[in-house]
Amino acid sequence: MTHPRSVPADTASVILNTIRRPVIMVDRTGHIIYANADAEDFFRASALLLARDGLGRFVPFGSPLLTLVEQVRDLHAPVNEYRVDISSPRLGEDRVVDLYVAPVPELEGHVVIMFQERSMADKIDRQMTHRGAARSVTGLAAMLAHEIKNPLSGIRGAAQLLESVVGDEDRPLARLIQDETDRIVSLVDRMEVFSDERPIDRFPVNIHVVLDRVKALAQSGFASNIDIVEEYDPSLPPVYGNRDQLIQVFLNLIKNAAESIGQRAGGEIHLSTAYRPGIRVSVPGSQDKVSLPLEFCVHDNGAGVPDDLLPILFDPFITTKPNGSGLGLALVAKIVGEHGGVIECDSAPRGTTFRILMPAWREPKDADQNIGKRISE
Repeated sequence: MTHPRSVPADTASVILNTIRRPVIMVDRTGHIIYANADAEDFFRASALLLARDGLGRFVPFGSPLLTLVEQVRDLHAPVNEYRVDISSPRLGEDRVVDLYVAPVPELEGHVVIMFQERSMADKIDRQMTHRGAARSVTGLAAMLAHEIKNPLSGIRGAAQLLESVVGDEDRPLARLIQDETDRIVSLVDRMEVFSDERPIDRFPVNIHVVLDRVKALAQSGFASNIDIVEEYDPSLPPVYGNRDQLIQVFLNLIKNAAESIGQRAGGEIHLSTAYRPGIRVSVPGSQDKVSLPLEFCVHDNGAGVPDDLLPILFDPFITTKPNGSGLGLALVAKIVGEHGGVIECDSAPRGTTFRILMPAWREPKDADQNIGKRISE
């Protein structure tokens, strides 16, 4: 008999598909009889394909997950397990997840499993490393500006004098000295950005206005041959940030995406925005926690990032480009960190996703009603 308040099966499926975590249900024989949309993506197979095989076909032999399922069946009680390694040739390498396994009282022997890939704590720890790297390059930039730029001016001046007195065969060498000196000065100038510790001017910013501006710049230049697809949440509240710096962040990310795609046909860059409540991080030097509900993603279907570079991708001087300085993503991490946010990169054979989590703007309770309501256009 159906309870009057029971949720219809199709409605329950819609609800489960809105949960941004892989969720599956296995029957008493271990077959996967339900998988939500995120689970299909997680297992890289459709629900129909998953239903053909048991759970044991998708996880390593002797996996703790199989033991947890049996334990839940025996005890008729839910179990949480953290940092479970389910890496396999089928699922891929470095698949560490948190698990929630619970029995289904109405269906004897059936178990629901929810996966959470790499706890957010892991992402935050990595972000703290990124910020530490940015701070280290800050000191280096200040030292270089003082200790290197002044001697370089003397070297360039001497090369200019030499160019005017040497013979024709040596003049190209004098010009080479000047050009290389200018290149080093330009690099030091870029690094000086890291030594700027002044508080940034922040206002409520409509992130979609920022993304539209960046998209227009990209399609009129370096991404003219690439489709840029938008998936925006129109109800998103403003982000508390600096409009110009946010433009710089997304311009760098989209430029990297375009360079990863190159000239190949079918290249696409997806820009998405979403509201993801529940993510809170500690503020250094304080007991307060800041909510980061705004999620902005830049996804491309390019070549991806080498696995050995992912852990250090936001460190200064890390680049795969022959003529790159390796400062672009380090600057992105610095700006995002100064906005109180975090940035993470996930790369797979299907492409690369840069995910930024940021705080939303909240109007001060005691502020004048006419102050702070401006949303940057």
